Amino acid sequence: MMPRLKPLAALGLFALIGYQYSFAEDRQLSSELGPLNVHTVAEGLANPWAVAFLPEGQGYLVSERPGALRRVSAEGEVSEPLRGVPKVFAVGQGGLLDVVLSPDFAKDRLVYLSYAEEGDGAAGTAVGRGKLSADATALEGFEVIFRQQPKLSSGTHFGSRLVFDRDGHLFIALGDNNNRPTAQDLDKLQGKLVRIFPDGRIPEDNPFTSRDGAREEIWSYGHRNQQGAALNPWSGRLWTHEHGPRGGDEINIPEAGKNYGWPLATHGINYSMLAIPEAKGKTVAGTEPPHHVWEKSPAISGMAFYNAERFPAWQHNLFIGALSGQALIRLQLDGDKIVHEERLLQSLNARVRDVRQGPDGYIYVLTDAPKGQLLRLGLASE
Repeated sequence: MMPRLKPLAALGLFALIGYQYSFAEDRQLSSELGPLNVHTVAEGLANPWAVAFLPEGQGYLVSERPGALRRVSAEGEVSEPLRGVPKVFAVGQGGLLDVVLSPDFAKDRLVYLSYAEEGDGAAGTAVGRGKLSADATALEGFEVIFRQQPKLSSGTHFGSRLVFDRDGHLFIALGDNNNRPTAQDLDKLQGKLVRIFPDGRIPEDNPFTSRDGAREEIWSYGHRNQQGAALNPWSGRLWTHEHGPRGGDEINIPEAGKNYGWPLATHGINYSMLAIPEAKGKTVAGTEPPHHVWEKSPAISGMAFYNAERFPAWQHNLFIGALSGQALIRLQLDGDKIVHEERLLQSLNARVRDVRQGPDGYIYVLTDAPKGQLLRLGLASE
């Protein structure tokens, strides 16, 4: 029989356990496809930005925008910050951003991070990688493999998401640093989708490697602030999404060398309610129209295709987080065509920053708040 604790001792033990563990809260919400079970995996995360899944049930890596990378165990225990993470520019929208594992993680244990980096009196997005230590408490030998040049941000529009394709390339979805015209400048990396090799080398077949004055890393351009990217599991093509200004959030399927319009073509206006000065309309000759657009911005962030067997009703669906929209958006697909939209989790009144399909077939989301949560979602009827 366990000894009874004195009130103060019990409180102290509770505080210690409460710091290390989230007390799981299960909720059931309604959805068009049946009751939706929502399980709290972990909480108390400081503005979490991205989640990656460690193999063999070892838990999760979660990036916190203020600069910490933490391991969350399968039971919800939140670690101290991992050592070896680079210093970040945690101002405004800046900080520690995306985290993804190497496609060969089982062999190389490499973890890739994107983050805002200060320098030259401003900031820009950087990407680097380090080896996760055997005890998962540190990144060892961290090295920078990419820097957005020039650095132009004072704290906004860093992007960014990282996606590996099936051919060994790493795509980096970037923002325009809130400098609109630069998205059209091929000598700058603002407002671009770039493609490199995992060690930072530039593929020879990138579309601008032979154009004088153009950055060879560029895959596509004319993007505003891309905070969602995922590989379509059925076609193998990369999909991205980006924030519009006031209106005009959009999904794109970027092709090599193509111009996706910003700021010349947009469905949005300035937050001042005035027109975007450079805009010439919703569609402009020589630019690609968005694959899908929201005239009223939900402020989209994070993206995951669902192709697991656990919940057949979600097959061929695309999930996207909404920040100001405070929802998880479910888009039903017919091929590449979006045929239906549903908004989930609205009763939680939470900003959804990231969404991923887990290896167990559940959907995982991060809520963006000073005490954010990692949630696991599944349909109760299946």
